[in-house]
Amino acid sequence: MEQVLQQFCLDGTPVSCEPFGNGHINRTFRVTCSSGRVYTLQRINRVAFRHPEELIENIDAVSRFIAKKNTGLEMIRLCTARGGRKYAVDAQGEFWRAYDYISGGLSLEAPRDCNDFYQAAVAFGKFQQALADFPAATLHETIPRFHDTEDRLCQLRVSVEADACGRVREAGPELAFISAREQQLGTLCRMLRSGALPLRVTHNDTKLNNVLLDEKTGLARSVLDLDTVMPGLSAYDFGDAVRFGASSAAEDETDLSKVFLRLDLYRAFLEGYLDACGHALTENEISVLPLGAKIITIELGMRFLKDYLDGDVYFKIDRPAQNLDRCRAQLRLAADMEAQWPQMQQILLETAGSRCRT
Repeated sequence: MEQVLQQFCLDGTPVSCEPFGNGHINRTFRVTCSSGRVYTLQRINRVAFRHPEELIENIDAVSRFIAKKNTGLEMIRLCTARGGRKYAVDAQGEFWRAYDYISGGLSLEAPRDCNDFYQAAVAFGKFQQALADFPAATLHETIPRFHDTEDRLCQLRVSVEADACGRVREAGPELAFISAREQQLGTLCRMLRSGALPLRVTHNDTKLNNVLLDEKTGLARSVLDLDTVMPGLSAYDFGDAVRFGASSAAEDETDLSKVFLRLDLYRAFLEGYLDACGHALTENEISVLPLGAKIITIELGMRFLKDYLDGDVYFKIDRPAQNLDRCRAQLRLAADMEAQWPQMQQILLETAGSRCRT
């Protein structure tokens, strides 16, 4: 670790380096220096991210761009290493990065109330607003075709055909549910290709725990984990946040009667998101925000199902059939969105009417 820290231009000499956080992808440490400055040090997972230098370039470009805007968001500031790079490489060829630690912040796994979710939406909305004029196509695609729902569907078909573990027979209802919605699942992809939706700079992992709230005021402080920042669609960012934060149950809930969309949280997020970036979005983008929530929910369900059929090789599991349970919970949530579709659309009309461009 000392070899890595010596490569970064830090304020003072490191006096402690302790494991920090509960992330599953990158190894994270909190480093305290003799000056009192505190930094976050991370080793980038090269299995998840095959080109770490491109990931760092994306983060640096986006962070510096937002820092020039008056957003009120605190963005991470990558530390410079030898040679002017924003990363260090250790003797094993592993990539590391360091950035200022943001103190006094609160990261939540679930909203305590609607205001928490509203503030999370404000954070992600400010992020989108600030990057509205950033040339999205100049960013690297750190995970190719990450939110390409049509491609995810093709990958699922390959796994069904291979049936590597003989599990397809257990997933009949789930496969039928997905098959019945194949045409709609490609809607956003087709709209992007036709030019009906613009390519944006998107976060691509808009979970509530990737927002930092102020411990005292509860207001949005920062957007975290920019590893998946790349070109994408605003509807997917909006939708993934709703999928994660407005669900009534855990992602792997086995009692599907407990799984539904909380409309109060959906409304809170929609209000916060449009308050922050509604005037930067096109009418088409705003109109498909609810659809983004439904499609991204089914897309994740397909990913869980594919992994189950492949033998649980991607997502970590703690029990047998957990990925199948995760799939079922996501599809149940999507089905509830369909059942509450008139209400979701009405809330969109009410919210967008006073918050968006005319």
